[in-house]
Amino acid sequence: MLLAAYDWLRAFHILAVIAWMAGLLYLPRLYIYHCAAKPGGELDETLKLQEQRLLKIIMNPAMIVAWLLGLALVWANMERAGGWSVFLDWAWLGKLVLISAMTGLHHVFALRFKRFQAGTNDWSDKRYRMLNEAPFVLAIAIVLIAVVALN
Repeated sequence: MLLAAYDWLRAFHILAVIAWMAGLLYLPRLYIYHCAAKPGGELDETLKLQEQRLLKIIMNPAMIVAWLLGLALVWANMERAGGWSVFLDWAWLGKLVLISAMTGLHHVFALRFKRFQAGTNDWSDKRYRMLNEAPFVLAIAIVLIAVVALN
């Protein structure tokens, strides 16, 4: 069943990952600007709204869809290969670890969102600048595994 829709699943999975990555790259950039905003000021309130919309309307749904479609693709590959044994190699396990790290980073950003909303951010803009690079580094590794090692 899933094997018949494999190309559609893969296309929508890629679109969900693109939306998720856009948010993972943009949210820490907003946090960098937010560090310089005066608490309670116009910029502070504007950034709070932007961060909320990005996280709740784009990032969270995109992450969920990416995970669900990714799992559906795993299931379809299992149908094609005839069992779980195909997933017990370093590439699949490495990809799962990296995707889990990406999900963990998403949750770190969501926790930091709550700190900004409460006016209790205690991280510097430099820390957010460093974190801003992490999603792309993870994405490079994930794509290389998916395209080179798994084909």
